[in-house]
Amino acid sequence: MSEDICSDSKDSFAVKLPKTSPLILRLIVLVIATVCGVYICSICLKQISSQTMSMIEVFERPNCVTNLVDSSYVHFPQPKTFNRAECGCNPVRFFVIISMQRSGSGWFETLLNSHVNVSSNGEIFSNKDRRANISSIIQTLDKVYDLDWFTSASKNECSAAVGFKWMLNQGLMDYPNEIAEYFRKRGVSAIFLFRRNLLRRMVSVLANSFDSHAKLLNGTHKSHVHTLEEAETLSSYKPLVNSTSLLPTLKETELTIANALAYYNTTRHIILFYEDLVKNETKLLDAQDFLGVPRTRLSSRQIKIHKGPLCDHIKNWDEVNKTLRGTAYESFLEADY
Repeated sequence: MSEDICSDSKDSFAVKLPKTSPLILRLIVLVIATVCGVYICSICLKQISSQTMSMIEVFERPNCVTNLVDSSYVHFPQPKTFNRAECGCNPVRFFVIISMQRSGSGWFETLLNSHVNVSSNGEIFSNKDRRANISSIIQTLDKVYDLDWFTSASKNECSAAVGFKWMLNQGLMDYPNEIAEYFRKRGVSAIFLFRRNLLRRMVSVLANSFDSHAKLLNGTHKSHVHTLEEAETLSSYKPLVNSTSLLPTLKETELTIANALAYYNTTRHIILFYEDLVKNETKLLDAQDFLGVPRTRLSSRQIKIHKGPLCDHIKNWDEVNKTLRGTAYESFLEADY
């Protein structure tokens, strides 16, 4: 009897839980997992964002210290197109090679570019649009010295000296005051490179102009060559020098060079001559010291075209010889290297 009572009592207090659908349980678990995933992702994104901002701040405002005495010519460029990364505090010097066509500047530039720390970007103002006005010139210069100018000569982010080649007839003499001021503000150094023997330069100019139309090398024009056979082919042409205008032309060239040196005399500079570089390799060491890069042996694949005495390269040599004898340019007739 008592057992029945107990049994009835248990039944009366038993609560039957309603059955929960497995689909609902799965939805609940899915919602919880989604919320947790979103929360974790938001935290990760915040951390990545803060790290990125930190990197950008370091990129935009490098805290570089230099102990160099002449710090006005030492720079720490901040390119827009790439991050200098661990080289951000490696100092860079800005330079420009100021020269004239057929003065050995192409050969000299290949020598500089054989240095692992030097990037000279060629004759960038041969493009007329880049020198159309002073604004386009400044814009181009900024791109070069901000390390955002890319050519085959461009090294890596650790370049120690960056520049290019600028001919006197490519806008440099049109805006001397503005360009000299730009050089001063940006701390640009100038390497003046000219030829002592302006008659040899004239022969090279005339021969190169002829080949631009004749294309003696299998229908191809080359201003610079890398084999002896190519050099002999180009030197086989002997230009005819206008003896009537010879003296005025030489004087005009001298005046142009003198004006360039006067316009940019306040720019930190060094003056080099092609003949000295050919005869004396220590002049290349002077150039490296001027750029503040480690001394090393420089090399070039270019081959000289017009070798030997000028009488072998001028068609009307007797006439030219007679014109220059007894003048200030008589020394141009002699073999100088």
